[in-house]
Amino acid sequence: MTVSLSGVHVLVDDPDAALVFYRDTLGLTVRNEVAHDGFRWITLVTDSQPEITIVLSQPHAGRSREDGDALAALLAKGELQMIQFRADDLDATFEKVVAAPGAEVLEEPANRPWGARDAAVRDPAGNLVRIDQG
Repeated sequence: MTVSLSGVHVLVDDPDAALVFYRDTLGLTVRNEVAHDGFRWITLVTDSQPEITIVLSQPHAGRSREDGDALAALLAKGELQMIQFRADDLDATFEKVVAAPGAEVLEEPANRPWGARDAAVRDPAGNLVRIDQG
């Protein structure tokens, strides 16, 4: 039996701002976009791992008002799980991220005691995004 990762979901409050960050800044490719009942789901992939999808969706999309409100509150506080990327050139990627509208630098690129070289930012929705050197 083989199990592999097929996708992750990232909640965003503004799909257009998220597209600027994930597509235009990080270079992901939009594979699909679905609009329904005033909400959008945007599926992106990386060139190096096109079989793994990243789905951007809004907190209230496909959820009850109560659940959407709870998720929106966690998103606003930056309390949702992080997403982690690997870049072949961390410094160049970090420079692009720093220039992205709405991105917040948390940690500049540095060598970590556990052996990784990485950086941390918040995307325009407040999600923690770590990028390490591949």
